[in-house]
Amino acid sequence: MLPRLRTGTAGTRPAGFRSEPDARGAYRTHICWETLVMEIRNEPRGTAISFRQLKLFESVGRLRNLRRGSEECNLSQPAVTQALCKLEQQLGSRLLDRRASGSYLTAEGQIMHRRVTRMFSMFEEAVRELDVREEAEAAQAVVNRLSRSQIRSLISVIDQGSFKAAASALGISEAALKRAARDLESNLQTQIYFRTADGLMVTQAGVRFGRRIRLALQEIDWGLSEIGDPDGKADGKIVIGALPFGGNMLIASVLEGFLARHPSVDLQITSCGASEMMRRLREGDVDLVIGLIQETSADDFSHQMLIETPYKIAARRHHPLTRLQAVGLETLAHFDWVVGDEGSNRRACFDMLFAGHDKPATPIATSATNVIRHLLCGSDRLTLMTSYELSHHGQALVSVPFAALSPAPALGITSRAGWMPTQLHEDFIALLRSHAMLSTFSSTDGGCLQ
Repeated sequence: MLPRLRTGTAGTRPAGFRSEPDARGAYRTHICWETLVMEIRNEPRGTAISFRQLKLFESVGRLRNLRRGSEECNLSQPAVTQALCKLEQQLGSRLLDRRASGSYLTAEGQIMHRRVTRMFSMFEEAVRELDVREEAEAAQAVVNRLSRSQIRSLISVIDQGSFKAAASALGISEAALKRAARDLESNLQTQIYFRTADGLMVTQAGVRFGRRIRLALQEIDWGLSEIGDPDGKADGKIVIGALPFGGNMLIASVLEGFLARHPSVDLQITSCGASEMMRRLREGDVDLVIGLIQETSADDFSHQMLIETPYKIAARRHHPLTRLQAVGLETLAHFDWVVGDEGSNRRACFDMLFAGHDKPATPIATSATNVIRHLLCGSDRLTLMTSYELSHHGQALVSVPFAALSPAPALGITSRAGWMPTQLHEDFIALLRSHAMLSTFSSTDGGCLQ
């Protein structure tokens, strides 16, 4: 049963209703079921925008001409005009400036057009990766046939694990969900579902395709955020990944300043090992990652170096080795070490340090900074720490007198290749850069960095 509808205050109508004049000029109230269902389900407004509307907007914005856009999309000019007007109403922003000489993007339209163009480009990349169509035109034809229902069915099955659970989550029948799934397979002309004893499941290729499509859809959410808040001062959401050993500390150093500028921001910070973090970044679960730049990162990532911070051998204050003027590898091998997780930069540096020599005992491998600090402060264990993070441990941990280790890692920002940050992201990155410059200056001036 549908929930009770709000009646609204005098002179207003609740969302989902609109008034239109009839043939005699009298206004009658109609129900806009699409908006009403969105409100009942509390879905983001971007989900009500069809891919067809976005494609029409992309074409007209690129060609700067309504007639040429309608011809490219094989639709009548009135149909295109109606679809674009509905899009502007849904977004609450004027996207096109219609003149006798053509249709031109407004400031808000330019922001949204960049996001829509990138979304369709990412759609085409996902189709080509699925090896459905290698040619750009063929991949574009497949993308043009994609619909919200087809994509929603795939993503929901991936998230929920089964068609039954996905149908329940979407509030539709399982038969309707399977019909949308069949339409998607027919469109892609490749198998993305397979039958098991437990029912239909998504193939690995289908899972990768769905994740890339979900990542592309983020562009619309970010576009809506930007046109509603071009200065990045209102509410917004960013998700930041903090890598252990430097990433957490670097983020913490700028949080107060960022929250002072954006007090209403929805800021989420997640921390885990490098391999898991890179997976989350690739799938769009985090927007950007702060920490040691991974030398083995794939080509689909880009990096911005902030601080070069060489590794030092760290020990507790008053450790026996701190009383020596110089320490060799043979002496270091007499002590137990806490090493980084397999595949981490820290682990690679440790292996390189003792390559060709007897390695010390390494009973503990962890990336948990608090655990490492506790282990070192209560024993004679050793570990590798960057000069930046070592400087943030106060007097509890110090460096052992040993020759400089190379190559020196760098703290920086890792993002997806081609990523377009919002103004909120830009502001956060600017604060990181500013802090990095001050830290670098302090280190060369005998300040905080060791």
